[in-house]
Amino acid sequence: MILVAFETSCDDTGVAILEEERVLSNNLASQVHVHGKFGGVVPELAARKHLEAIPVLLDKSLEEAGCSINDIDCFAATVGPGLVGSLLVGLSFAKGLAIATKKRFVGVNHLLGHLHAVFLAFPDIKYPFVVLLVSGGHSEILIMESWEKFFRVGKTRDDAAGESFDKVARMLNLGYPGGPALELLASAGNPRIPFPRPLSEKDNLDFSFSGLKTAVLYHLRQNPKEKKEDIAASFQAAIIESLLEKTFSAADKFNISTVVIVGGVASNALLRSEAHAYARKRNTKVYFPPKQYCTDNAAMIGRAAFEMLNRNLFSDLSENAVPYLGLNESC
Repeated sequence: MILVAFETSCDDTGVAILEEERVLSNNLASQVHVHGKFGGVVPELAARKHLEAIPVLLDKSLEEAGCSINDIDCFAATVGPGLVGSLLVGLSFAKGLAIATKKRFVGVNHLLGHLHAVFLAFPDIKYPFVVLLVSGGHSEILIMESWEKFFRVGKTRDDAAGESFDKVARMLNLGYPGGPALELLASAGNPRIPFPRPLSEKDNLDFSFSGLKTAVLYHLRQNPKEKKEDIAASFQAAIIESLLEKTFSAADKFNISTVVIVGGVASNALLRSEAHAYARKRNTKVYFPPKQYCTDNAAMIGRAAFEMLNRNLFSDLSENAVPYLGLNESC
């Protein structure tokens, strides 16, 4: 079976073609240059840019995969969560193609796509495992017992980790997108500033990053000549320590020896290296998707779609965008 997947949940347009679980092509059109001057994503502009990019990316992806539209057996698209205008572009495009070609359609939960991104590189990971899903909009710890059975054991009580990266980057005047810029700045700094690690109690698996963000703001006000590199490095060290302490505490609590870390923040180099260090100390395995599958992409949507197809979980063509879709809701 050959499938085309579309990802348009925010400001990156993604189109991928998969044959069973093998990626034949995976293309992305970024809008960073469009939204950078505004300091963040402008929803209406994002939707318009998706409309421009999606047919071009589809043609490119079909050519790279050596396919024609008539070879496609199913069309998949992200239904949520995300920006409603952006979601509707990919969703409408996929449903239109399904109608025109009389093929099947699958609507995919974006978060489920992130959870299954790791299987693109490591298809033989065995259940159960602990998942840290960490992105611009989500920071949560899940126990996955099977594809169908998973439950949340920890979550952020305020800001998501990626959101905190972006907000602190704005404090440091690093521009948009803030996360990668802050990571780059931090690589030249000394993490010597003792920023707090909120909710550090061992029996609590929730996160809280608003206090850490406020501590950075007050430190900047009180120390205006402080090196930005050191502030960035200290903030990054604090947030990564919080993420990993909670995640590996969950593995200990539930006696699970495999940890999977996914989402846009999973591309952070320090998070990846520190996670491997944590795993070595605890005799635990840790897996990350390759970096190109951590941030938003259509290949992960296609991978999750195949899991749904294997269970005959097709979608009705009346499926609509759900901007606040959660992981435990229908996808």
